[in-house]
Amino acid sequence: MIELQNVAYNYGGGELLSDISLRLAPGSFHFLTGPSGAGKTTLLKLCYLELAPTSGRVSLFEQPGTGFSRDDVARARRRIGVVHQDCQFLDHLPLYDNVALPLTVSGKDVSAEQTNISELLKWVGLEDHAGALPPSLSGGERQRAALARAVVMSPDIVLADEPTGNIDWEMGQRLLQLLIELNKMGKTILIATHDLNLIRTAKSKVAARVLRINNRRLQLAGADL
Repeated sequence: MIELQNVAYNYGGGELLSDISLRLAPGSFHFLTGPSGAGKTTLLKLCYLELAPTSGRVSLFEQPGTGFSRDDVARARRRIGVVHQDCQFLDHLPLYDNVALPLTVSGKDVSAEQTNISELLKWVGLEDHAGALPPSLSGGERQRAALARAVVMSPDIVLADEPTGNIDWEMGQRLLQLLIELNKMGKTILIATHDLNLIRTAKSKVAARVLRINNRRLQLAGADL
């Protein structure tokens, strides 16, 4: 579904990522780890074409990204849900409208999706906060809202950048379980995280492949992780 072949990316005059090859197969579950500044967020952005590689090739859904028109990129991104690390929302809109925003932008009839949106908010435990403005939400609530917004279009792939980075352990486990449930529904999951305890917990629940960025290259993490 997403494939990187010998990808390199230069940033600030130096090489941040080098000779990266990665294939996210349908229904697979991956973790991406590595120290801060190693390039985890950059790699995710390469996966959904927010960034273009300095060299190498990125393919989405069996099509080379280099041949994509702007409309092609937009269509491909509708099949990819992204949970950003900073969880940005439109503060003047209630939570319900923020979660529905991808539907609005894509031109879908949001009113026809009301039941699905309400069920999604219930699924992430935010049904009582549908009318709340984003500044009133806690960190954990914002993370759950970001996940709901990422999957409202029923994407084939979910990319999550440090989704548990600013919340407590209990809430992190809840978010992890939501992502595992999505994987059981056939979604492809890639989570970038520095939280090794989260990864160890997940590996007891799901067949997850753990990758590590080390010295600009991507490696399969050892069994002792």
